Amino acid sequence: MEKTIFSFMETMVHNTFFQAVALAIVFDTLMGLLRSLKEKKFNSCFGINGAIRKVAMVICILFLGLADNIIGLNLIGFIPKDLWKLIGMQTPAVIGLKEFFAILFIVYEIVSILKNMTMAGLPVKGLWMKVKVFLSKYTSELPDDD
Repeated sequence: MEKTIFSFMETMVHNTFFQAVALAIVFDTLMGLLRSLKEKKFNSCFGINGAIRKVAMVICILFLGLADNIIGLNLIGFIPKDLWKLIGMQTPAVIGLKEFFAILFIVYEIVSILKNMTMAGLPVKGLWMKVKVFLSKYTSELPDDD
């Protein structure tokens, strides 16, 4: 049992999607820290709520990796073929629950990174406004302007 858990964790640590989520989380935390220093207060990325959300993302990816090993779903049909080429996927690709949610978490973190960069005073406000307009047009999931 111990060897199985170790090999599962070893596989997860070397998974590109898991690494991308971890990188996005670290970068968002750093941008949240810079914003926090500028505003002289904690914010949703560098406070307890942000930490809980980020830990939950990692736990979710690990759990979904385990679920993928058990059920073996392929959700490739939910990803537009144009996006396959953009992120360098080869066909036929397998996108399990882990990869599908990792992509969603990465997009979520990128939005948060842009928001933090803007609020920290970095020169990305024009890009942030375009993303915000796009999100308001296609979803009701807008980030807080805390």
